[in-house]
Amino acid sequence: MKRRLAAGLAVLAGIVAIAWLAGPRTLVAPVERVVDEPALFAVALCGLAVVRPALALPTTLIAVAAGYGYGWAGVPAGIVLVTATALPPYALARAGWDPSGSRFSRVGVRLVAAAGATRTIAASRLLPVPSDAVSIVAGVTRVDVRPFLLGTAIGETPWVIAGVAVGVSADRLLAGGGVTFDPVLLLGMASVAILLLAGPCYRLYLDESDLGASSA
Repeated sequence: MKRRLAAGLAVLAGIVAIAWLAGPRTLVAPVERVVDEPALFAVALCGLAVVRPALALPTTLIAVAAGYGYGWAGVPAGIVLVTATALPPYALARAGWDPSGSRFSRVGVRLVAAAGATRTIAASRLLPVPSDAVSIVAGVTRVDVRPFLLGTAIGETPWVIAGVAVGVSADRLLAGGGVTFDPVLLLGMASVAILLLAGPCYRLYLDESDLGASSA
C-alpha cells in the first residue's frame, strides 16, 4: 500500500511540474476553441474536471470555464463538476493513511463526530483554503462518501457562483490575469464557517480539558 501511494504521489508530482511549465492559459485553450460547440464544450469541461486534481489547479477554474461557456446556466454544472473533482484526492488519502497514526487525525475524527460530517465539510469548504487540502483531510479522517459529497456541494456553491460570475465576462478569463474575489465575500464565507464550527470546537476543547483533568 505504501509503495502504491508513493508511486502515485510521484506521478502526480511529475504532472504538476508539467502543468506549471505549461501555464494555466495553455490548459484553458482547448475550452476556448470549442466554446461555440455545446457538445464539445461539455466534453472539454468534463476533461478539465478530470485532470484538475492531478494538475493541482484551483477548482474555481472549472466554475470560471462553465460561466464562460454557459453563462449563469453553468452554475449547476459547475457545482456537479467541482464536487466530482474533489473525489480523487479524498480517495487517495482515505486509501493510504491510517487515521489512528497521528494526533492530528484523531482530533479531526473527533471534530467530525462532534459537528457532523456534512457540516464539517461544508464549513471547511467555505474557508479560503485549497480545496484539495480539505479533501485530503476528509480522507484522512475517514469521512463517509455521502456526507463528503453533500458537504462539498454545499460549501463549494458560493465559490462556484463567484467563479461563474467571472467567467460570464469572457474578457477577464482571456486576459491572463488572476481571478480575484471581493474581500467582503471571503470574509462573509469565513465568518459563516467559523459560526458553524465554533460550537463543536468549543465542546471538543471542553472534552479534552476534562480528559486531561481526569487523567491528572
